[in-house]
Amino acid sequence: MNEIKSAAKAIKEAKYLLITAGAGMGVDSGLPDFRGDEGFWRAYPIAKKLGLNFQALANPRWFDINPRLAWAFYGHRLNLYRSTTPHEGFKILLNMPHEKFVFTSNVDGQFQKAGFSENKIVEIHGSIHYLQCTEPCSDEIWENNEIIEIDMEKFEALNFPYCKECGKIARPNILMFGDFRFVENRVDRQLENFNRWLSKIDDKLVIVEIGAGKAVPTVRHMSERIKDMYQAKLIRINPRESDGADIEIKKGAKEALTMISQYL
Repeated sequence: MNEIKSAAKAIKEAKYLLITAGAGMGVDSGLPDFRGDEGFWRAYPIAKKLGLNFQALANPRWFDINPRLAWAFYGHRLNLYRSTTPHEGFKILLNMPHEKFVFTSNVDGQFQKAGFSENKIVEIHGSIHYLQCTEPCSDEIWENNEIIEIDMEKFEALNFPYCKECGKIARPNILMFGDFRFVENRVDRQLENFNRWLSKIDDKLVIVEIGAGKAVPTVRHMSERIKDMYQAKLIRINPRESDGADIEIKKGAKEALTMISQYL
């Protein structure tokens, strides 16, 4: 309980709040975190049958060699994210009276869905709610309003979108593994907003990192870099990998944030 009270005290004393989040942030909303091959295969049993782990399937080459499989995977995730309601922890963060910014590796759009400003979010790995050309023939990114129908028995998409410019297959604007065709424009604009926000910090900053693991350490590295740059206090909420922070909370997102909110 001491770490909960310490976290609440640090948040109360801060003027600025940087929320950094990985896949663990969405688990309490019912989203899979794909932790390890077994976790991924529980979410996608068909992938186990095909002998594909997350890293193998989240690869842009499938849009070239088997677009029905690629869009079955991303279309299913798109449908899942659209139907998911962000858990109470998002609202607790949203209601904190700080100057806030979000930095996340999640591509699910849950922070926007919870009410966070589009202009105060970096989605460093892109977003499933935007599309780009697989080629890509241009730097254009457009909103993903597609309804993807999937045959879950065969794990095949029955339809998929095409590039508005050249007519080739479109793909989500997500940074995948081994991806040299990710169009970075949208993320670059978000990073510009983030850097402007950071440049205005003139008082205490607290970083609340939630559900960011070591397997893909993008978020952890950002948290630690900003902590060092601004002499900020880092609160790391993670049931398994909370080490390396000023305040370590070995709990899930919703439970930890609910407990912290009781002392604010």
